[in-house]
Amino acid sequence: MDKNSKIYVAGHRGLVGSAIWNNLKSRGYNNLVGRTHSELDLTDQIAVKRFFDDERPDAVVLAAAFVGGIMANSLYRADFIMQNMKMQCNVISEAYAHGVEKLLFLGSTCIYPKNAPQPMKEDVLLTSPLEYTNEEYAIAKIAGLKMCESYNLQYGTNYIAVMPTNLYGPNDNFHLENSHVMPAMMRKIYLAKLINEGNWDAIRTDMNKRPVTMKKADADGKSQVVKVTGANSEEEILEVLAYYGIYDNRVVLWGTGTPLREFLWSEDMADASVHVLLNVNFSDIIGIEKYSSVFFGSTTDGSVDRNSSEGRGGAIPSLGEIRNCHINVGTGKELTIRELSELIVKTVGFTGTVEFDASKPDGTMRKLIDVSKLHSLGWTHKVEIEDGVRKLFDWYRMSLK
Repeated sequence: MDKNSKIYVAGHRGLVGSAIWNNLKSRGYNNLVGRTHSELDLTDQIAVKRFFDDERPDAVVLAAAFVGGIMANSLYRADFIMQNMKMQCNVISEAYAHGVEKLLFLGSTCIYPKNAPQPMKEDVLLTSPLEYTNEEYAIAKIAGLKMCESYNLQYGTNYIAVMPTNLYGPNDNFHLENSHVMPAMMRKIYLAKLINEGNWDAIRTDMNKRPVTMKKADADGKSQVVKVTGANSEEEILEVLAYYGIYDNRVVLWGTGTPLREFLWSEDMADASVHVLLNVNFSDIIGIEKYSSVFFGSTTDGSVDRNSSEGRGGAIPSLGEIRNCHINVGTGKELTIRELSELIVKTVGFTGTVEFDASKPDGTMRKLIDVSKLHSLGWTHKVEIEDGVRKLFDWYRMSLK
């Protein structure tokens, strides 16, 4: 791709998509296309086709997804598998139908088995059962990477799937129900600190910026969703915050605090993604320099003959089975959830207590990935967790102004 190539970034307002957009801009790629959810619903097949008909992008970054933490994954299991499957199927199929040269699909390391050997290499995919609490999301992401792999093997496309570890950074989602562990924990600790300080101006500013919902029984005993903002009374705000384990100088978090997690700064993830988009091809991953002609045969002028039946489906005995072509993206470093809470407590300046509710699920106990494939392709991370937590808290406070 050259600097004039049209690149569609799906999810360009999200945590990773916005960072990828900015990274491409910084490298001089200015012919970028983005659509908000209100402008383009990626679960709408007809709308996605119309978009590709109109825009004809040269490359696609599929960073849009329906995401959340343990609570959201448990509550919205059907949404997690259906919404993500629809988006992936629509974008990948239309990318192929419209001759997109390069596609980068972003997945998640939750694709790996619950009890996979640590650190997890790409080859442990589908070797044993998944973690139950995020099974639907994981299955959707496995399907997405397999779509990329299968299109490459059947049609000679150049679609690459990257699997990032837990991400955090600018434009993160701090919703108390649907966010990932770090932003949710950070907001809870910050709000508990503000309650103790009696800083109601700051609490109301926070609640107005990011309203909080809770389920509550009405006068007839029926459950209803109540939305609370900074305009509500102090009693109503304290009630909804307590619903999420936030009290005066005390925070209650889910699980035991013992699971180990790896975290990657979103702008590092963006840099890795753009590095792969610009410099890595499917042929580099499977070690076949001209895999398209191997799979499909060549015409007299050397171009790929996609109508050839030679080797269709990757069934070439001399090459063996080709699978697990995705790339792990992370730091290769980990810490416990309790250690993360201690780091956030120090960063926020919280003097209260953090408790863990062991009656709630922990999720997968360890999720460290092996990043040797990524390193061999020429990229390593730059931001360490201590600096990243400080940068995230600085961004969060700035977002409230």
